[in-house]
Amino acid sequence: MQKKAQNNYVIAGPPGSGKGTQAELLAAKLKLPHISTGVIFREIQIQDTELGRRVKKLLDEGRLVDNPTVYDVVLQKLNSTELKKGFVFDGFPRNIEQADFLEKYKTLTKCIFLDVSDAECIKRMSSRRMCSQCKTNYNTIYIKPKKEGTCDKCGGKLILRDDSSPEAIQVRMGEYYKNTKPMIDYYEKKGVLLQVKGEQPIEKVFNDIIQELKT
Repeated sequence: MQKKAQNNYVIAGPPGSGKGTQAELLAAKLKLPHISTGVIFREIQIQDTELGRRVKKLLDEGRLVDNPTVYDVVLQKLNSTELKKGFVFDGFPRNIEQADFLEKYKTLTKCIFLDVSDAECIKRMSSRRMCSQCKTNYNTIYIKPKKEGTCDKCGGKLILRDDSSPEAIQVRMGEYYKNTKPMIDYYEKKGVLLQVKGEQPIEKVFNDIIQELKT
Protein backbone atom coordinates (compact mmCIF):
# COMPACT_ATOMS: atom_id res chain seq x y z
CA MET A 1 0.00 0.00 0.00
CA GLN A 2 1.38 3.42 -0.95
CA LYS A 3 1.84 5.74 2.01
CA LYS A 4 1.00 9.43 1.65
CA ALA A 5 2.28 12.33 3.73
CA GLN A 6 -0.17 12.91 6.54
CA ASN A 7 -0.34 14.14 10.11
CA ASN A 8 -0.11 10.83 11.93
CA TYR A 9 0.49 10.85 15.67
CA VAL A 10 0.76 8.23 18.40
CA ILE A 11 0.42 9.12 22.08
CA ALA A 12 2.43 6.67 24.17
CA GLY A 13 3.37 6.24 27.80
CA PRO A 14 2.99 3.98 30.80
CA PRO A 15 -0.47 2.96 32.03
CA GLY A 16 -2.20 5.90 33.69
CA SER A 17 0.03 8.53 32.07
CA GLY A 18 -2.90 10.39 30.50
CA LYS A 19 -2.62 9.16 26.92
CA GLY A 20 -6.35 9.28 26.26
CA THR A 21 -6.77 12.81 27.58
CA GLN A 22 -3.86 14.23 25.61
CA ALA A 23 -4.83 12.34 22.45
CA GLU A 24 -8.33 13.77 22.65
CA LEU A 25 -7.02 17.33 23.10
CA LEU A 26 -4.49 16.98 20.26
CA ALA A 27 -7.05 15.49 17.89
CA ALA A 28 -9.44 18.37 18.55
CA LYS A 29 -6.68 20.94 18.08
CA LEU A 30 -5.50 19.44 14.77
CA LYS A 31 -9.00 18.44 13.63
CA LEU A 32 -7.97 14.80 13.26
CA PRO A 33 -9.76 11.59 14.29
CA HIS A 34 -8.87 10.29 17.74
CA ILE A 35 -8.63 6.50 17.68
CA SER A 36 -8.46 4.81 21.09
CA THR A 37 -7.97 1.06 20.97
CA GLY A 38 -8.69 1.01 24.70
CA VAL A 39 -12.18 2.41 24.09
CA ILE A 40 -12.72 0.04 21.16
CA PHE A 41 -11.80 -3.00 23.23
CA ARG A 42 -13.87 -1.87 26.21
CA GLU A 43 -16.82 -1.74 23.81
CA ILE A 44 -15.99 -5.18 22.44
CA GLN A 45 -15.65 -6.75 25.91
CA ILE A 46 -19.30 -6.11 26.82
CA GLN A 47 -20.48 -8.03 23.76
CA ASP A 48 -21.73 -11.56 24.42
CA THR A 49 -19.41 -13.13 21.85
CA GLU A 50 -16.35 -15.35 21.99
CA LEU A 51 -14.16 -12.35 21.12
CA GLY A 52 -15.92 -10.17 23.69
CA ARG A 53 -15.39 -12.70 26.47
CA ARG A 54 -11.76 -13.26 25.50
CA VAL A 55 -11.01 -9.53 25.40
CA LYS A 56 -12.77 -8.99 28.75
CA LYS A 57 -10.68 -11.69 30.42
CA LEU A 58 -7.45 -10.15 29.10
CA LEU A 59 -8.38 -6.60 30.12
CA ASP A 60 -9.63 -7.63 33.56
CA GLU A 61 -6.30 -9.35 34.20
CA GLY A 62 -4.42 -6.24 33.06
CA ARG A 63 -2.95 -8.03 30.04
CA LEU A 64 -2.61 -6.73 26.49
CA VAL A 65 -4.90 -7.94 23.71
CA ASP A 66 -3.00 -10.29 21.37
CA ASN A 67 -1.45 -8.83 18.21
CA PRO A 68 -3.68 -10.62 15.63
CA THR A 69 -6.85 -9.31 17.31
CA VAL A 70 -5.40 -5.80 17.52
CA TYR A 71 -4.42 -5.91 13.85
CA ASP A 72 -7.94 -6.90 12.75
CA VAL A 73 -9.45 -3.95 14.60
CA VAL A 74 -6.79 -1.40 13.61
CA LEU A 75 -6.73 -2.42 9.95
CA GLN A 76 -10.42 -1.60 9.65
CA LYS A 77 -9.61 1.92 10.84
CA LEU A 78 -6.50 2.33 8.68
CA ASN A 79 -8.45 1.39 5.55
CA SER A 80 -11.29 3.81 6.25
CA THR A 81 -11.65 7.21 4.60
CA GLU A 82 -11.96 8.65 8.11
CA LEU A 83 -8.17 8.69 8.40
CA LYS A 84 -7.36 10.20 5.00
CA LYS A 85 -5.97 13.41 6.57
CA GLY A 86 -4.24 11.70 9.47
CA PHE A 87 -4.97 10.46 12.97
CA VAL A 88 -4.12 10.52 16.65
CA PHE A 89 -3.78 7.00 18.06
CA ASP A 90 -3.67 6.16 21.73
CA GLY A 91 -3.28 2.61 22.97
CA PHE A 92 -1.69 1.55 19.69
CA PRO A 93 0.98 0.54 18.94
CA ARG A 94 2.07 -1.01 22.23
CA ASN A 95 5.05 -3.07 21.12
CA ILE A 96 7.68 -3.12 18.37
CA GLU A 97 5.74 -5.69 16.32
CA GLN A 98 2.68 -3.43 16.29
CA ALA A 99 4.87 -0.45 15.40
CA ASP A 100 6.23 -2.37 12.41
CA PHE A 101 2.66 -3.27 11.40
CA LEU A 102 1.61 0.40 11.48
CA GLU A 103 4.66 1.40 9.45
CA LYS A 104 3.50 -0.84 6.60
CA TYR A 105 0.42 1.32 6.14
CA LYS A 106 1.18 4.77 7.50
CA THR A 107 4.25 6.94 8.03
CA LEU A 108 4.32 8.27 11.58
CA THR A 109 4.85 12.00 12.09
CA LYS A 110 5.60 11.79 15.80
CA CYS A 111 5.34 9.38 18.71
CA ILE A 112 4.56 11.62 21.69
CA PHE A 113 5.77 9.98 24.88
CA LEU A 114 4.29 11.09 28.21
CA ASP A 115 7.00 10.60 30.83
CA VAL A 116 5.35 9.74 34.17
CA SER A 117 6.85 7.91 37.16
CA ASP A 118 5.66 4.48 38.25
CA ALA A 119 4.38 5.85 41.57
CA GLU A 120 2.26 8.50 39.86
CA CYS A 121 0.88 6.01 37.33
CA ILE A 122 -0.15 3.60 40.09
CA LYS A 123 -1.79 6.45 42.01
CA ARG A 124 -3.76 7.54 38.93
CA MET A 125 -4.89 4.03 37.97
CA SER A 126 -5.97 3.24 41.52
CA SER A 127 -8.27 6.28 41.43
CA ARG A 128 -10.21 5.15 38.35
CA ARG A 129 -13.91 4.44 38.76
CA MET A 130 -16.67 3.36 36.38
CA CYS A 131 -20.45 3.61 36.53
CA SER A 132 -21.93 0.17 37.17
CA GLN A 133 -24.84 1.01 34.86
CA CYS A 134 -23.85 3.27 31.93
CA LYS A 135 -20.07 2.49 32.13
CA THR A 136 -19.02 6.17 32.16
CA ASN A 137 -15.45 6.54 33.45
CA TYR A 138 -14.37 8.81 36.31
CA ASN A 139 -11.25 9.52 38.31
CA THR A 140 -11.32 10.50 41.97
CA ILE A 141 -8.35 12.82 41.39
CA TYR A 142 -9.03 14.49 38.04
CA ILE A 143 -12.53 13.68 36.79
CA LYS A 144 -14.63 13.66 39.94
CA PRO A 145 -18.40 13.09 39.94
CA LYS A 146 -20.54 15.90 41.34
CA LYS A 147 -21.72 13.54 44.08
CA GLU A 148 -19.16 11.14 45.52
CA GLY A 149 -19.73 7.56 44.41
CA THR A 150 -22.58 8.47 42.04
CA CYS A 151 -22.60 8.81 38.25
CA ASP A 152 -23.47 12.29 36.97
CA LYS A 153 -25.21 10.89 33.90
CA CYS A 154 -27.49 8.15 35.22
CA GLY A 155 -27.16 8.13 39.00
CA GLY A 156 -25.58 4.69 39.00
CA LYS A 157 -23.08 3.50 41.61
CA LEU A 158 -19.41 4.09 40.82
CA ILE A 159 -17.21 1.02 41.19
CA LEU A 160 -13.49 0.27 40.86
CA ARG A 161 -12.68 -0.77 37.31
CA ASP A 162 -11.59 -4.40 37.01
CA ASP A 163 -8.43 -3.31 35.21
CA SER A 164 -7.55 -0.97 38.10
CA SER A 165 -7.30 -3.59 40.84
CA PRO A 166 -3.88 -3.85 42.55
CA GLU A 167 -3.26 -7.20 40.82
CA ALA A 168 -4.18 -5.87 37.38
CA ILE A 169 -2.08 -2.73 37.86
CA GLN A 170 0.98 -4.86 38.71
CA VAL A 171 0.48 -6.91 35.55
CA ARG A 172 -0.03 -3.80 33.40
CA MET A 173 3.17 -2.17 34.63
CA GLY A 174 5.03 -5.40 33.92
CA GLU A 175 3.56 -5.54 30.41
CA TYR A 176 4.61 -1.93 29.84
CA TYR A 177 8.27 -2.52 30.68
CA LYS A 178 8.38 -5.77 28.76
CA ASN A 179 6.61 -4.64 25.58
CA THR A 180 6.00 -0.89 25.33
CA LYS A 181 9.21 0.59 26.74
CA PRO A 182 11.34 -1.07 24.02
CA MET A 183 8.99 0.47 21.45
CA ILE A 184 9.75 3.94 22.84
CA ASP A 185 13.46 3.29 22.28
CA TYR A 186 12.59 2.05 18.77
CA TYR A 187 10.88 5.34 17.89
CA GLU A 188 13.72 7.36 19.42
CA LYS A 189 16.20 5.64 17.10
CA LYS A 190 13.92 6.45 14.16
CA GLY A 191 14.03 10.14 15.13
CA VAL A 192 10.27 10.58 15.55
CA LEU A 193 10.07 10.54 19.37
CA LEU A 194 8.82 13.60 21.24
CA GLN A 195 9.17 13.26 25.01
CA VAL A 196 7.05 15.42 27.32
CA LYS A 197 6.93 15.64 31.11
CA GLY A 198 3.58 14.09 32.02
CA GLU A 199 3.53 14.91 35.75
CA GLN A 200 2.14 18.40 35.19
CA PRO A 201 -1.37 19.84 35.00
CA ILE A 202 -3.24 18.56 31.94
CA GLU A 203 -3.20 21.99 30.28
CA LYS A 204 0.56 22.39 30.80
CA VAL A 205 1.29 18.96 29.31
CA PHE A 206 -0.84 19.80 26.28
CA ASN A 207 0.77 23.22 25.81
CA ASP A 208 4.22 21.61 25.94
CA ILE A 209 3.16 19.14 23.23
CA ILE A 210 1.89 21.94 20.96
CA GLN A 211 5.01 24.06 21.47
CA GLU A 212 7.32 21.12 20.76
CA LEU A 213 5.40 20.24 17.59
CA LYS A 214 5.95 23.79 16.32
CA THR A 215 9.73 23.49 16.56
